[in-house]
Amino acid sequence: MAGDTEELESMSNITGNKNIILVGMMATGKTTVGALLAEELGYDLVDVDQVIVETEGRSIAEIFADEGEEYFRSVESNILKRVLQAERRVISTGGGAVLAPGNTSLMLDKGLVVALTAAIEEIIARVSVDHNRPLLAGNAEERVRHIMESRREAYRFAHCTVDTTGLSAAQVSQHILLHYRG
Repeated sequence: MAGDTEELESMSNITGNKNIILVGMMATGKTTVGALLAEELGYDLVDVDQVIVETEGRSIAEIFADEGEEYFRSVESNILKRVLQAERRVISTGGGAVLAPGNTSLMLDKGLVVALTAAIEEIIARVSVDHNRPLLAGNAEERVRHIMESRREAYRFAHCTVDTTGLSAAQVSQHILLHYRG
């Protein structure tokens, strides 16, 4: 489920008061798991997508429609840099936050990066009822498959990976906490 022994041993060097940064495809549980982790640790929860919405004063779908993905990714990178300045935070990133190379190195430097994954069928089931995901316009199943394929390697930089398929958010949270606390 998680990374190999070397990855787990190296994580002891970055825990303590450092952040936990959740990355992964949409609908893998980043926001839900993040809330549980923040509550358990007494850390602040920062949902990068929510900060973007508050900062821009419009929904992500509106930002994509009005300005395009390139503009959105620029805003996302700036917000991520800002929220990673503090410690003792659980940070839930958008699925595409890993696309900017500078973002990945910044995340690795500022905390424990956990990639959440799930089986493609589970992701499709989770997003099929959500019409607020601009990257899924059209055939959601086809779009999810395309995005997963194009980002196959994008989350491998994380310190560890947790497959959320068939697990409750509480189970995923506990798994992450075991590694975070060493």
